[in-house]
Amino acid sequence: MPIEIENMQAAVEVDDKMRSFICMAAGQTLADACFELGVTAGFVLTDDTGIRELNLKHRGMDEPTDVLSFPMLEFQRPLHPFYSEADSDGSGGLLLGDIVISLERVQLQAQEYGHGFKRELGFMVVHGMLHLLGFDHDTPMQEQEMFALQESILSNLELGRI
Repeated sequence: MPIEIENMQAAVEVDDKMRSFICMAAGQTLADACFELGVTAGFVLTDDTGIRELNLKHRGMDEPTDVLSFPMLEFQRPLHPFYSEADSDGSGGLLLGDIVISLERVQLQAQEYGHGFKRELGFMVVHGMLHLLGFDHDTPMQEQEMFALQESILSNLELGRI
């Protein structure tokens, strides 16, 4: 699965280990969601200022958030994307979309929730990927489905709640 990762911040060091972890967590999400098509996804690592600007522009909320997802496709259950040739990544896969993560917020929330940076980053990657796959938490039923799968994926990554 091709993953593009762009680092747009300087608050947190982004090394090859972090990049590999993001790819692994994204791949685990696809596997556990039983999504078998080849895909490409993009990750933008930013700070609170950067994500605040995007949150205001796209959601009308003038505050930083932890993760934003920008899906390219619509899905129906079971996971089946509505797509055209324009949605291709050029190598037979689908362009799922982009996920923006504030690494400043990841650090802060890891401290607030009493767990490690890796667990919090994994949560953001999995949560964002599930949104790209059409999962949402707008209703109690959707929330239950998405959050149960999210916790299962994190557990499989050995990042379950302590």
